Amino acid sequence: MAKRVTTLFIRDTSINLLVMKGEQVEKWASLPLEPGLVSQGLIVDEEQVADKVKQIFKETGANTSKVITALSGDDSLYRIITLPELPEAVLPEAIRREAKRTIPTPLEDVYYSYQRLSSLTRGESRIFLVTFPRNLTDALVRTLRQAGVKPYIMDLAPLALSRIPDEPRAIIVNARLDHLDVAVIADRLPQVIRRLSLPGETESLEERLPLIAEEFNRTVAFYNSSHVENPLDTTVPVFVCGDLVEEPETWQSVVGGAGYQVSALSSPVESPEGFNPHEFMVNIGLALKELLVEKEGANFSIVNFNALPEAYVPPSFSIVRVLLPVVTVIGIGLIIIAVILILNNRASIEAKRSDVTDTESKVTQLEEEIATLNGKIGPAEATADGLNAQLTAMERERATFHEDLTQIERLAGEQVILNNINHGGGSVAVTGTASNENAIFRYAEDLRALTDVTKELRFSQVWISSITGSGSTFSFQFSLTK
Repeated sequence: MAKRVTTLFIRDTSINLLVMKGEQVEKWASLPLEPGLVSQGLIVDEEQVADKVKQIFKETGANTSKVITALSGDDSLYRIITLPELPEAVLPEAIRREAKRTIPTPLEDVYYSYQRLSSLTRGESRIFLVTFPRNLTDALVRTLRQAGVKPYIMDLAPLALSRIPDEPRAIIVNARLDHLDVAVIADRLPQVIRRLSLPGETESLEERLPLIAEEFNRTVAFYNSSHVENPLDTTVPVFVCGDLVEEPETWQSVVGGAGYQVSALSSPVESPEGFNPHEFMVNIGLALKELLVEKEGANFSIVNFNALPEAYVPPSFSIVRVLLPVVTVIGIGLIIIAVILILNNRASIEAKRSDVTDTESKVTQLEEEIATLNGKIGPAEATADGLNAQLTAMERERATFHEDLTQIERLAGEQVILNNINHGGGSVAVTGTASNENAIFRYAEDLRALTDVTKELRFSQVWISSITGSGSTFSFQFSLTK
């Protein structure tokens, strides 16, 4: 029997509800929102929006008990981080520490979720990490609960859109009157996601085209600067969605005449008559979280995790919880019976204990002491060997750290001023300023070409995390992987 999935997405301007049964659209509805009820993904008037949510569920007859929802993606950050290969038990704490170190926003102000990816290098773990604001998340969950809706899975809208193309490499441009999303997908991973709020004083999409084209070119240049070995060329398809779908004559101006092949993002599900999939692309991407089955040769995004904070995840049904009281009662009865039997036989047992001699007791005790002493010898020797190995490794690591820092400072030159270098062992975070962007890109290229004494590359990856500024002052942040 085909699985039924209900998705709900609250935008600044509307509420979209989609119910799918298998790969077929079963129900859909869109309800407009008055300006100001939701602003840049934040539900401002929770009571009124909750009433609207109740209305759309009532009109469609959709089930409210199990719903997949999404945040808009405003003020969210996406990272692919690298950690040493760690046991699952300690991985969450390691990710929390790395997020605290690399994410500019205090962790107290955000929620974060992650997915472990297949590793490209032995001894390393790759993690797809996303952070999103607590206030936006809490407001959404409160509103849904007030409306009687129970979310059990949450996603971010840009990740939902990235799940739709069946392409290993692609660029998605989602333009609405109030915002713009540009996502770069490579190796079936959303490598770069940029979300930009568009100015509200302009009224038409045409007036926003120069800004959309500028952001598209900026995103492509940002990705290519860190992937010079395999940049985004004109063979990479560009997919548009949102308001751009209705104006195909604008598509080439969006990509700046760079020669990319542009087409509308097509729906991978069956659409009945009267259903406009372009208005429900985020909902379709949400439904695919449950419906998408990995097929041979498929190239859909492999990022798929539940971003709903643990405090809001509904408890799952457990047969253990149902049977535990029954088992407890039976267990107590068995214990009572056992106690009675023990009391009846105690006298006989006590009489036979006198047959056990003191010699046997002393021999047993002596054997236990010998075994204890033998057991301590091996661990003590292993501990000494381990400490010696750690001291040797620490000395090598200290020398490597020193040489890394020396080379990073040496290559900066006169046009780049370094503000901070944070060496974390497997990765290095570098921040600084420069008089122009070209100086920053040259510095990144010099770091990529840097070799050690064995003529091997000192850093396996040099990632330009951010470049901000204008005029004669630009700030940057690099992430260097050993």
